[in-house]
Amino acid sequence: MSISHLFFFLLLSSLFQTNSQEQLELNILQTLKHHWNNPSSLESWTPSTPICTDWIGITCKNGSVTEINLSNMNITHEISPSICDLTSLTRIDLSFNYIPGEFPYLLYNCSNLYSLDLSQNYFVGSLPSDIHRLSSSLQHLNLSSNNFSGDIPLSIGQLHSLRTLYLFSNQFNGSFPPSIGDLSKLERLGLAYNEFRPSRIPLTFGQLKNLKFLWMTQANLIGEIPESIGSLVNLEQLDLSINELSGKIPDSLFMLKNLTNMYLYANRLSGEIPRSVETLYLTGVDLSINNLTGTIPQDFGKLQYLTTFYMYSNRLTGEIPASLGLLPYLTRIRLFRNRLTGVLPPELGLHSKLEFIEVSENSLIGKLPDNLCAGGVLIGLVVFSNNLSGEFPRSLAKCHSLTSIQVHRNNFSGEIPAGVWSLKDLSSIMIRENSFSGELPDELAWNLTRLEISNNMFSGKIPSRIKSSLNLMVFDASNNLFSGEIPKELTALPRLLSLSLDRNRLSGHLPLEIISWKSLNSLNLSSNQISGIIPPAVAQLPDLLRLDLSDNQLSGVIPPEIGHMKLSFFNLSSNHFTGKIPLEFENLAYDRSFLNNPGLCSDLLNLSSCTPKAKAKSQKLSSPLLATSVVLAGVVLIVVLICSFVIRYGSKKKREQLLSTWKLTSFQKLHFTESDILYSLSEDKMIGSGGSGKVYLIALNQSEFLAVKKIWNKGKLDELLEKEFQAEVQILGTIRHSNIVKLFCCISCDSSMLLVYEYMVNSSLDRWLHRRKRESMLSSSVHRVFLDWPTRLHVAVGAAQGLCYMHHGCSQAIIHRDVKSSNILLDSNFNAKIADFGLAKMLVKHGEADTMSAVAGSYGYIAPEYAYTTKVNEKIDVYSFGVVLLELTTGREPNDGDEHTSLAEWAWRHFQEDHPLVDALDEEVKEPCYLEDMNVIFRLGLICTGTLPSTRPSMKEVLQVLLRCQSQQLYRETNVENEYNVHPLLSFKDMDSDSKRSLKCDDDDSFVCNM
Repeated sequence: MSISHLFFFLLLSSLFQTNSQEQLELNILQTLKHHWNNPSSLESWTPSTPICTDWIGITCKNGSVTEINLSNMNITHEISPSICDLTSLTRIDLSFNYIPGEFPYLLYNCSNLYSLDLSQNYFVGSLPSDIHRLSSSLQHLNLSSNNFSGDIPLSIGQLHSLRTLYLFSNQFNGSFPPSIGDLSKLERLGLAYNEFRPSRIPLTFGQLKNLKFLWMTQANLIGEIPESIGSLVNLEQLDLSINELSGKIPDSLFMLKNLTNMYLYANRLSGEIPRSVETLYLTGVDLSINNLTGTIPQDFGKLQYLTTFYMYSNRLTGEIPASLGLLPYLTRIRLFRNRLTGVLPPELGLHSKLEFIEVSENSLIGKLPDNLCAGGVLIGLVVFSNNLSGEFPRSLAKCHSLTSIQVHRNNFSGEIPAGVWSLKDLSSIMIRENSFSGELPDELAWNLTRLEISNNMFSGKIPSRIKSSLNLMVFDASNNLFSGEIPKELTALPRLLSLSLDRNRLSGHLPLEIISWKSLNSLNLSSNQISGIIPPAVAQLPDLLRLDLSDNQLSGVIPPEIGHMKLSFFNLSSNHFTGKIPLEFENLAYDRSFLNNPGLCSDLLNLSSCTPKAKAKSQKLSSPLLATSVVLAGVVLIVVLICSFVIRYGSKKKREQLLSTWKLTSFQKLHFTESDILYSLSEDKMIGSGGSGKVYLIALNQSEFLAVKKIWNKGKLDELLEKEFQAEVQILGTIRHSNIVKLFCCISCDSSMLLVYEYMVNSSLDRWLHRRKRESMLSSSVHRVFLDWPTRLHVAVGAAQGLCYMHHGCSQAIIHRDVKSSNILLDSNFNAKIADFGLAKMLVKHGEADTMSAVAGSYGYIAPEYAYTTKVNEKIDVYSFGVVLLELTTGREPNDGDEHTSLAEWAWRHFQEDHPLVDALDEEVKEPCYLEDMNVIFRLGLICTGTLPSTRPSMKEVLQVLLRCQSQQLYRETNVENEYNVHPLLSFKDMDSDSKRSLKCDDDDSFVCNM
């Protein structure tokens, strides 16, 4: 055979082998597809297309399949053994699916694997004791967010090539082995969120010289942090938060040259901070929420790369080191809730671009440094509850980045520089309880939401141009020296929730335009010199709960319409009212509401008795008058019959013309028409109203009802309402979930727009939780007037599932922006559904912050970062949902803390001051068998309402805690023995398939990997 013939033969042989290999791998992949029941996500896997270029999730090298990446492909069956017949396979990623069963032993046959990701699935049972039989070249193993339980096997320490080991968010209830310390190449270790048996950090972990990332949040760690932790010379991020660690922080921890972030909050660490702090490259320090004592070492001033400095909620004493003011990169300081004394570092902000400073609730003295905003980026100034004094720095009048000023409860004096009031991004001014003086300027910041200036010495008139601050929600100017009339322009603030002008020198009449305050829930004008009558329009304020007009010069009759209001506090004492009080107030509960009104009378209260009116004698009609009346009645009857015929004929024609002007856009299969809706709308069917429209109840038949939201009815549409309407239609028209209210259709014309929803027969959650709102339901057909704890937990789970789907289950994450108990609706079985998306915002990319032009939301539910920035993400919904959890466990309202705090602030203070948690729980449902679950949910509410967004859990994690409590409750009710070892972050096995989404830990994941 010639050389040319030999070459040709070898070439044919090679081609034959290549084609044979391709056919073999095609057959293997087709077997996989068939085994997985041919999911639609793998429709590109067809024999007629090239494997290596057109098949989704397939990567090849030299013509052979090397990688299978089928993340989030709706796979619901177990893994086929044939997968390891792909002999060149090096990487398998089957994360974010619904794969059931135990750990797949068949993967032992994939001998060339270097990366295996089975996270976010439904795997159960223990990890095999011979897990070391996985590929010896395996570098990355991710089994997180499953239902694995038991111990982590000892043999895992024999996978010597591992660089990444993620086992977080499972149900491990045994131990983790010290042999993990034998993984000498390990760089990333995640064991967080597992209910391990109480365990100490093994000394062998000090052998992980290459470890860069150690994450053991909520892993039931006990004891002290071992000194050997200082041997992790390459460690960059350390998170041991939310455990039961105790003792002092080891000196060796501050010797780690590469450490950039350290989180040790929510433990029981005590003692002093090491005197020698030599971690020269440390950029972030967080030792918050511990029991640290002593002073802050001066050596922190040596950390030239320090950017964040958090030591809030400890028992630190002494002064803040002046050297902190010299650091060139320091941007954020959080030292609130300690026992610090002395002055603030004089050069703070002069050498770095300081973004915010929080040193509230200490005992600091002296004045505010002049250069806090020298870098031009200061966002938040939070120094309340100290002994600071002097004048407000004039330099801050040019600090255009400033959004929040909280300097209340200090000893400041003098006038606020004029430019401060109108800073373009300022949203919150809280300067109450000082000695400030002067007048309010003509112009205030347009974006202002809170203006709290009570208990100062401000004087002059309230400026009429306050109406330009359209976003103002809280205006508290009580106990000052303001005079003149209440400007009618004040009624032009559409979002105003609370107005307190008591204890001033105001005069004149109440503005007749008071009816414009549709959102107002608290009005206090007591102790002034206001005269005239109470406008009857006050009774038309739908959300008003507190009304105090006492100690004025008001007169006239009390409008009887006020008796129909559902007020939780009402005081008209010390005025000049006359006549009989409204019948609804003939109740001893209002015994002190009308004192010192000599002209008032009552048959029950401690007032003058009302003189009965004499009954007029009836007079018989004379015969001529009676005859005339009969004739006139006959004429009227004939005219009515003629008019009815004409109107009926004209109405039919008019209705036909009317229908032609409406456009119906459906999002579901409809069994009604637009005429069924349009002809049924009438004011007597209105069941609710708010800032963005009215809601009507429409009956299709005796058992089927719809809720219709009318957004507007004016020819010229308000731009804000139009945006809200478009947001609601865009979101609800495209998403489907059993815990999100169903939008059937949109009906619109040039002058009006309607949204047609499913009707929730049990109304909203707030009406069941809050005692004052239950009164409106007592006369209805409900069978109970409060929710027991199992029902409350059921509601919490349902609402969390809806929000979880919005955040993690949509191609574009959805931020609701107005989560509250009144926006959680309940069906006949008390299943919760999220509603009212008028403030929702679609994000361009999952997890990416979006800029809001103005603060949105409801008072008591608004996340604190709104005070610092308009860049928000899903964590604002988590905060608001945390407030809902606190409502469920305490029965309190969101703004029901104490005199100056919201519910979230009150709950945190209750916790920080070591009061028994049981004292905070709702007495109506606080039964011994529920206490443990209620405590867990209360604590979850605290974590969700943390001031720092990055410390809040995701909705996926919140949901898993709720599901755990629900499962434990079910065990108890069915008398199944329960050792409370179910992992606090359960997987989504109890959720519908549309909801199953959660966080995945990628290298750039800002929460899971870098928290």
